[in-house]
Amino acid sequence: MTTTTTTKTATEIETSMDPANYASALQTKLNNFKALMKGLDFPEIEVFDSVPSGFRLRAEFRIWHQDGRAHYAMNRPGEKRPYIIDSFPIAGELITQLMPGLLAAINQSTVLSRKLFSVEFLTTLSGEALVTLIYHRPLDDQWLQVAEALQSQLKIRIIGRSRKQKLVVERDYVTETLNVNGVAYQYQQVESGFTQPNARVNEKMLGWASDCCAQAAPTNSDLLELYCGNGNFTAVLAQHFNQVLATEISKISVRSAETNFALNGVNNVSVVRMSSEEFTQALNGERPFRRLAEIDLQSYGFSTIFVDPPRAGLDQGTLELAQRFDTILYISCNPETLRANLDSLYSTHAIIRSAIFDQFPWTHHLESGVLLQRRL
Repeated sequence: MTTTTTTKTATEIETSMDPANYASALQTKLNNFKALMKGLDFPEIEVFDSVPSGFRLRAEFRIWHQDGRAHYAMNRPGEKRPYIIDSFPIAGELITQLMPGLLAAINQSTVLSRKLFSVEFLTTLSGEALVTLIYHRPLDDQWLQVAEALQSQLKIRIIGRSRKQKLVVERDYVTETLNVNGVAYQYQQVESGFTQPNARVNEKMLGWASDCCAQAAPTNSDLLELYCGNGNFTAVLAQHFNQVLATEISKISVRSAETNFALNGVNNVSVVRMSSEEFTQALNGERPFRRLAEIDLQSYGFSTIFVDPPRAGLDQGTLELAQRFDTILYISCNPETLRANLDSLYSTHAIIRSAIFDQFPWTHHLESGVLLQRRL
């Protein structure tokens, strides 16, 4: 790529994200959320804010080659041509520290820079960093040798990717430590798996969800969790239940979840690799699944269902499944599909707690949570 493109300076980026405007921006999100939920009987909405800068522990950048050098670049929504950046104020401290040194090393080595297409950073509050370099060419032993030296120089982990190829210099994960209600939890976060990018807000989400379960879950009852991912919520919520049955469709996430339960001494969780639709079919007795061969569904005394679905929300079958439970804890990444789902759930369940979590400051995206209990 040699076509000239524009450069966006740190000052220009920071101007659009002035910390003095953060409270107003969050209030706008809250107002929009309230307007969207109008007509439902909502309790007071708990608001969990973010720091206005330095909050993002994951980041991905295009690499733009211009005037014989590689540059970090990003794309505006709807535009194909990227713009060069010289900093990224919302990135966490470790990413900010690594960006210049990594780019300098890339520009000093044709082995690293040739046909380099993008760079992904995955960092943690605990100080670990994993960098993935993505190429439009096959990688060889020479690349691996140079990457090993760079990994040692920057004290990070490095992965190289190209089409149908993944070279792991040492390991493909970081280990994060999150503090939730005074307890430290460890999480393996794999390079290609989903993790929450705003760890401090994630801690607040976990704390709120744990408080909801402590408040609403009956003693000596069990939890069904759909879409458990790497066990982000599961590891924290398991303490409130006798047994937890969790489902997740991604093999990578299932393996990470099992690792994370072991890291945190959680031994009352069983994970099955199934979609929510498949599990609903199994629970309804509509079809058998070999993946459930070692799970005795009849042994569970479910009181609570916890769901954290993708942006599309819950399908009709899963909504009907949720309505069988006395307590529903719902974390949403899309207020619009949450509202659509609540229109169904509201006929059988009352909303007793609600919250918003500003995982993504300076965007329209908003995480939210509701706790529902069956109407008497």
